[in-house]
Amino acid sequence: MFNFKNKTVLITGGSKGIGAACVELFYKYGAETVFTYNSDERSAQKLFDKLGKPKKVKFYHLDFSNTNELKNNINKILKEIRGVNILVNNAGVWEKGKIEEMNLDEWRKTIDINLTSAFLITQAIIPFMKKKKYGKIINISSTAGQRGEKYYSHYASSKGGIISFTKSLAAELGKDKINVNAVAPGWVDTAMTKEIFLNKEMRKKIKEDSLLKRIAKPIDVAYPVVFLASDFAQHITGEVLSVNGGSILCG
Repeated sequence: MFNFKNKTVLITGGSKGIGAACVELFYKYGAETVFTYNSDERSAQKLFDKLGKPKKVKFYHLDFSNTNELKNNINKILKEIRGVNILVNNAGVWEKGKIEEMNLDEWRKTIDINLTSAFLITQAIIPFMKKKKYGKIINISSTAGQRGEKYYSHYASSKGGIISFTKSLAAELGKDKINVNAVAPGWVDTAMTKEIFLNKEMRKKIKEDSLLKRIAKPIDVAYPVVFLASDFAQHITGEVLSVNGGSILCG
């Protein structure tokens, strides 16, 4: 099916949820798999131990909220792993905030983690991809970035920014044989959305809003990511693949 032998993939925010599902799939299909985590070292170590082959998988700590140190830390990682063929910008934060109550630090935190980190990591990796005349970049956006989301204006803005970032990079890097696409999940049952799904009425509504009458699991998003990174998607770039069970039909 998929074959990523002799390819190195870097997945940010890979210790849990969608990121962890991506880590497992890329590893399964032969990639040298590298992932980062921010605060949950236990989950990162657990995933590493589960995969079981230290030579095929590595993980690193990266604090995406500290943009001053982030670039130096990224370069240290890239020097150690000697380049990246496939980049999955998945790291993100989702925190509620009414616009009139949100302070600048809260706004900046979300923008820095969800958008600025993707810019900095991509910027660091691009020279290697250009040199190889090969690269696949998959950015994780959200339905919130496509239509907005009340009480999450900072989150929606960051994910809308990811969509524009994706299209801009696709236009800029196509000549270098680098494909850049985004995946926009809807509701996914992860640790990040745990509190929402504990509410039975909300869970029922989310399920009913889906044309497929089901709630997505991380693996439902991971497979589209792997597809976009594969040779099956060689002629796809600048696209936003909606993975929302039909809850939002984007034109």
